[in-house]
Amino acid sequence: MTSGPLIDDAGASPGFLLWRVTQRWQRAIAAALRPLELTHAQFVLLMSTWHLARTGDDRGPSQREVADHAEADVMMTSQVLRTLEKRGLVTRSADPADARVRRLSVTPAGARLARRAQGVVEAADRAFFAEAGDQGGLMKHLRELAAWPAR
Repeated sequence: MTSGPLIDDAGASPGFLLWRVTQRWQRAIAAALRPLELTHAQFVLLMSTWHLARTGDDRGPSQREVADHAEADVMMTSQVLRTLEKRGLVTRSADPADARVRRLSVTPAGARLARRAQGVVEAADRAFFAEAGDQGGLMKHLRELAAWPAR
């Protein structure tokens, strides 16, 4: 059984085009975050923690909730959050009801850096995607793709 003709032109493959755009966008974001001494993963997890801490209950989000919010690997999330903790940007503490669960909070220094980093990343996004033209159409399509169920 064949799966169809092979694509000879990589530019005709939506997956390959998405890969290339993603790589270029990640380089742009990494360059924008470098002066703040944050990696892209650190930024995403700091922002996810900050968002969930502001919108959730008083206990603070768990590491699992942050990983799920960011759609990130749980082990990688734990490692990155330990790095952010060592930098004094987040705190991790055992949940009183379950010592296996780590509850997170963003320190005042972490909140200040999160606000700065958010502005930097939003500016980098605007600059990167400015060439895409119709931002509304692009954002609509990206939201549709992001809403697909994880497999």
